[in-house]
Amino acid sequence: MVEVKVPETGLVVLVGVSGSGKSTFAARHFAPTQVISSDFCRGLVSDDENDQSATPDAFDVLHYIVGTRLRRGLLTVVDATNVQWDARKKLVELAKSHDVLADAVVLDVAEKVAVERNAVRPDRDFGPRVITRQSKDLRRSLSRMSRDGFRRVHVLRGDEIDRAVVTYEKSWTDKTELTGPFDIIGDVHGCRSELETLLRSLGWEVTAVGAVHPEGRTAVFVGDLVDRGPDTPGVLRLVMGMVAAGTALCVSGNHEQKLVRALGGRKVRVAHGLKESLEQLAAEPEEFQREARAFMDGLISHYRLDGGRLVVAHAGLKEAYHGRASGRVRAFALYGDTTGETDEYGLPVRYPWAEEYRGRAMVVYGHTPVPEPEWINNTICLDTGAVFGGRLTALRYPERELVSVPAERVWYESVRPIGAPVGRDPAALRIGDVSGTRYVDTRFGGRIKIREENAAAALEIMSRFAVDPHWLVYLPPTMAPPETSTLDGFLEHPAEAFDEFARAGVTRVVCEEKHMGSRAIAVLARTPEVAAKRFGVTDGSAGAVYTRTGRPFFGDHRMGELIDRLRAEVRPLWDELVSDWVVLDCELLPWSAKAEALIRGQYASVGAAARAALPDAVAVLSSAAARGLDVGDLLERTRRRQDNAARFRDAYARYCWPVSGLDGVRLAPFQILACEGRATAVSEPHSWHLDLLSRLKPEPGVSLLAPTRHVFVSLDSEEERAKAIRWWSELTEAGGEGMVVKPVDHTTGRVQPGVKVRGREYLRIIYGPDYTESLDVLRHRFLGRKRSLALREHALGLEALTRLAEGEPLWRVHEPVFAVLALESEPVDPRL
Repeated sequence: MVEVKVPETGLVVLVGVSGSGKSTFAARHFAPTQVISSDFCRGLVSDDENDQSATPDAFDVLHYIVGTRLRRGLLTVVDATNVQWDARKKLVELAKSHDVLADAVVLDVAEKVAVERNAVRPDRDFGPRVITRQSKDLRRSLSRMSRDGFRRVHVLRGDEIDRAVVTYEKSWTDKTELTGPFDIIGDVHGCRSELETLLRSLGWEVTAVGAVHPEGRTAVFVGDLVDRGPDTPGVLRLVMGMVAAGTALCVSGNHEQKLVRALGGRKVRVAHGLKESLEQLAAEPEEFQREARAFMDGLISHYRLDGGRLVVAHAGLKEAYHGRASGRVRAFALYGDTTGETDEYGLPVRYPWAEEYRGRAMVVYGHTPVPEPEWINNTICLDTGAVFGGRLTALRYPERELVSVPAERVWYESVRPIGAPVGRDPAALRIGDVSGTRYVDTRFGGRIKIREENAAAALEIMSRFAVDPHWLVYLPPTMAPPETSTLDGFLEHPAEAFDEFARAGVTRVVCEEKHMGSRAIAVLARTPEVAAKRFGVTDGSAGAVYTRTGRPFFGDHRMGELIDRLRAEVRPLWDELVSDWVVLDCELLPWSAKAEALIRGQYASVGAAARAALPDAVAVLSSAAARGLDVGDLLERTRRRQDNAARFRDAYARYCWPVSGLDGVRLAPFQILACEGRATAVSEPHSWHLDLLSRLKPEPGVSLLAPTRHVFVSLDSEEERAKAIRWWSELTEAGGEGMVVKPVDHTTGRVQPGVKVRGREYLRIIYGPDYTESLDVLRHRFLGRKRSLALREHALGLEALTRLAEGEPLWRVHEPVFAVLALESEPVDPRL
């Protein structure tokens, strides 16, 4: 057996004359999709794999396919002769441009064997001279092929080709099998005492030459262990011992690299604390110096951990470089992305790469001191300037908990004042995040397609009318009605909702009063400081209340007053939830507080016209009937229409009452969508939500909050079903809108999250005053599109709340929120 080790992710270039067996070798050792053949590409562009005139176009196609696969991180094998330096050079350059390694596998067969093989192939009509020429090119290349830029050149001769076994080597940066938990530690810079204090505060047991955590945690150091501080050898001795024992990992920092060069006799500028390290190491035994130099020289650029969900690099790493290997990847990991300019202190100006970051992996880094660690698009810098008198900071992963200890003193004066970088707001969506047709992956409803035209409509609303995007963490889904009722006089009835959930396997539901108002989302923080820390809002506000399309309910001083009163009234929740912020699903009353213009322009005008015209029509028809004219049917229908118009007017009038400022405004919460410390509060059973919210105990006539009345129903109990139907009848006959029926326990999949059952009189507002005259037609209404929309929007809403609870960057939370808004522009009957 001859082992041929190739990179697990990268480029493999097969080299050999025609007839050397490259295609057979490729087919034996690689998947068909991994092999890109020059013959195949020649056939693609000419319909003839032997058409040599098509070779330039064929290689254009080959290079494009290879480049695309390498960009996507796929192992790619090139099956071509590649005996000439120029052909190999283009492929090596392609690998370098995508920051992957390239190996060459040379099949060196005797010229005579190659000629004999081609002679028996009818598609090879060229003579032996071609093989001779290729063989000479290969002979000239073999001795110097290792200098072409390949990581390795594997040369197989004779029976080695048949005995070869291809194995795959993981990248040195690939530690995805390590899942933690991790304690990621920022720049130490020779502060041994502070490092020991931090480790002990994290629960580590520290000795002179190592440390171990009783819970099996692994430390990960972001580099810059050395320079500036009082005890660089002590820090190295401790970290080297931990790495050797397998309790720690460490990536290289730029200071380690410079120190290695200095220890190796290279000419370097002795500045930025290097002098202190050299003096301290000079006092150590030579054996330790050699070990320390070898340790630092062996540190790699970055690590991918926990299945690729975590990346640690000294100065950070943009997504395109994760798991890649090249000089520029290492330079980025060591120094960050610089603009090429220097600031007034003579230090490089850093490009704010984190503000552009859109990767799924969390990136943890150091390098540039900051006064406070700040999450920016799922990245965080842990260098809090310990050596400059700041703090030494660690991030506990996956807990996302920050732990820090203060510096014992200022060990080194900073050239540049420590301050947070100034740049564009990284929180909000950008046009590239939402433009065009997109697919949003959710954990609760699979992949959901957002059409380009719908995205354009949503972008218009969000960019022009929405609240401050920092508050826009959730939009509620639309809600479908039940299957059409067959009961006389009813279009919707609770019986159909109960039957639907029972068929879906739901055993218990809750029926909640459907308030006569507008759906509202309330995001509340205990203090403006909490709002700034958790949501990035720095204007002094502590919350927002917005509509189901993300628009603020009030655009004047009333918003501030509303937030202040709500924060005061939900005060019991702060302690109950052990949270300084909360997101509530609510109904804001009355409907006229938000929809007064709609009521006046659409409903009141219809009611006024009916009240003005129909009494006169009844009078005229009554007079005609008295004279003996045959208008009885028309008179009866007109009287019904007059009665329907009065009912219509009474129906929408119930949604209107006087409001002055906030006097008359009520907010009825019915679900806790999110809070600190709960992965997804929305997944708790509805009984949990309603029980907690009932403890707020609003005072009638005084409180801004209103209760949500509700009834629990076991679907296997006809008695409880009947009781709930009677409750619904009482609500609707008294002028209420109806109720919403929901599974008590959280559900996903094809089960509706809630079904609205509206009363007969409320439906007059929706379908018109005379809708009861057309029930036979309305019973054929199509609900499929509305139900599909409700399920998709519900899945997106759950995804947004989950991302919020998991601390993902705000643009990631906005992605499903934006998608809900986009779906709202789908053509669905608005009356449903």
